[in-house]
Amino acid sequence: MSVALMLGLTSTMVATAFLSGIFGMAGGLILMGVLLTLMPVPEAMALHAVTQMASNGWRGVLWVRYVHWRGAANFLAGGALAFAAWTFCRYVPPKPLALILLGLSPFVVRLMPANLKPRPERLAHGLLFGAASMSLMLLAGVSGPMIDAYFNSGTLDRRQIVATKAACQVAGHSAKLVYFGSLVGQAGSVDPALGAAAVVASVVGTSLARPVLERLSEAQFRQWTWRIITAVAVLYLAQGAYLLAWP
Repeated sequence: MSVALMLGLTSTMVATAFLSGIFGMAGGLILMGVLLTLMPVPEAMALHAVTQMASNGWRGVLWVRYVHWRGAANFLAGGALAFAAWTFCRYVPPKPLALILLGLSPFVVRLMPANLKPRPERLAHGLLFGAASMSLMLLAGVSGPMIDAYFNSGTLDRRQIVATKAACQVAGHSAKLVYFGSLVGQAGSVDPALGAAAVVASVVGTSLARPVLERLSEAQFRQWTWRIITAVAVLYLAQGAYLLAWP
């Protein structure tokens, strides 16, 4: 990989970590699309996992006192069950399918009936959404919209949402790295220098975001989250459709 491309990717990682540090999502969705454009699916998934583990891990450290541990435990239990099932498949989705899944996921979650809206304190809801999130993670590379629906439907404030989603995302991206790094046979496909740069960029971007999140109101937080996710989702749907039509 050229120096210019590495610098460009590192800058993108800082920017997307900054965005995720404010809203708890969106940054990973954008970064996944960029990596899928530049790299084969397994390599993009592995590098994205490294980046997001660093970003969410550091975000979790910064906001650890706000983590809703019961909701996180319920969610992660469902994710563990789904991961165990997917390890028997060892499936790597084609790039157009991954992009279309990325684009569709926010709208599917948004259109769910009110009676199906989850509550983080309920075990059954955690198992269901955790399993769905892990499946989306392994098929499309990110699961932010699913996690967003799970935690935003409850009574958590913006700090609790960002902190608890970060804790769940660390586990999810760790599973993705194992899946694409070991189970699919792509271990060592990520450039070590780029991987190290990704970790540093994620920590920097996440740290810069903290004072911005502190200044946001609850209404601003929820309003801008949906606007950003919608714009990115439409872009990925268009990109995936284009690749299907003109492979």
